[in-house]
Amino acid sequence: MYFENAKDILVREALAAGLDEYEIYYTGSSQISTETLKDEISSFSGGSGSGISFRCIVDGHMGVAATELFEENELRSLVRRAIDNATVIENDDLAIIFGGSEKYSKTDSAEFEMPETAYIKELALGVQAKTYAESDLVTDGTQSGVFAEINRFELVNSKGLRLSNTVGLGGVFVQAVINRDGEAQEAFDFSLGFDKAEALSATAVKEAISKLGAEDVPSGKYRIIIDGKQMRSMLSAFSSVFSGKNALLGLSLLKGKEGERIAADCVTLCDDPMKEGSPVQTPFDGEGVATYKKNVIENGILKTLLYDLSVAHKAGVATTGNGQRGSYAQQVNIAPFTFYIKGGELTETQLLERMGDGIYVTELKGLHAGANAVTGDFSIESAGYLVENGKKTKAVKGFTIAGNFFDLLKGIEAVADNVKFGLPSGFTTFGSPDLLLGQMSVAGV
Repeated sequence: MYFENAKDILVREALAAGLDEYEIYYTGSSQISTETLKDEISSFSGGSGSGISFRCIVDGHMGVAATELFEENELRSLVRRAIDNATVIENDDLAIIFGGSEKYSKTDSAEFEMPETAYIKELALGVQAKTYAESDLVTDGTQSGVFAEINRFELVNSKGLRLSNTVGLGGVFVQAVINRDGEAQEAFDFSLGFDKAEALSATAVKEAISKLGAEDVPSGKYRIIIDGKQMRSMLSAFSSVFSGKNALLGLSLLKGKEGERIAADCVTLCDDPMKEGSPVQTPFDGEGVATYKKNVIENGILKTLLYDLSVAHKAGVATTGNGQRGSYAQQVNIAPFTFYIKGGELTETQLLERMGDGIYVTELKGLHAGANAVTGDFSIESAGYLVENGKKTKAVKGFTIAGNFFDLLKGIEAVADNVKFGLPSGFTTFGSPDLLLGQMSVAGV
């Protein structure tokens, strides 16, 4: 049953039940992916699915029900289940069916076409062969993979709002494993899109080889550069501190800090749902609110936390359009979109020269386990390169960096121009350039 038919059944049932405020949210997706091991395809998966949720307001409470079954009887029962669910809600959250924003942006991403199965298998095998050809040190455990997906979102409600958005993305990854005289190292790289696949093998193998012979470092205080790939992971681990809901619940130290300095003046943290070049642009959030680009931190000043409709009402502010729903079955959850620290004016080479001596951190291991988003404290096993006289020299390993995320933001001395974005998860993507920090505690040997 197509979405239009399902929508019509739900609307008729809602009207028959006397509902004045309701919403229908639909997601449909198709995916395909493959991975290699040695010189063969090790796994392949593909498929499609869809689902629909119905939300309604009954006596001031929001009831929700969802299904993947598009049969008429199931859809009719969906409305009744949502009504019943509303009667057992005991919280005092404001229930809102949104009437619509004045203006919605238009996405500028190119239409994505799902590749043929034969193409992604051939591409994965080709990348795998190229990775092995890069060096005699490449060994078993090396993997390559290709993925693609298309997702469609529809939102219709009783206030006349109707919105739709389709996003598609594909990419390639390489996990290169090398071995020299019993010492194994590995490196991962990926690209969104398929046109840069050939370059991944060389960069992954080169990085893995550069880690060979890594040495321990003495404990002490070191000037630190955190690679943008690792800083975006740290930003992900601590992203919940920017949630207005967590602030209201006392789970973020940023509560009441809007308008105050929380970072160095070289730091601007942006949330951009329509980031140019992003394959997951969205002009509306999971509640139908128009999304927009905003600086969460601007030149070190906390400008805003992130809000959905209900939390914004509690906080006495306007929603920031960050009420996300990645699929039909998910509840509204406050989350950023393309969330990144803006790049500065220094190249990576200039950042290293400004640093002089220190450690360039390129690996943070077990980050989420070693980070406390409530207090901001972290203690993380790390690896990277020693920097001497502004040049990366030998690889170093087995040391731990410890500190506090909020102190780290204030201690950033300079920002490189090389913003590095990660893989999207739903509509959320994290990014960061390399950052030069002041001295940090390093526990080594």
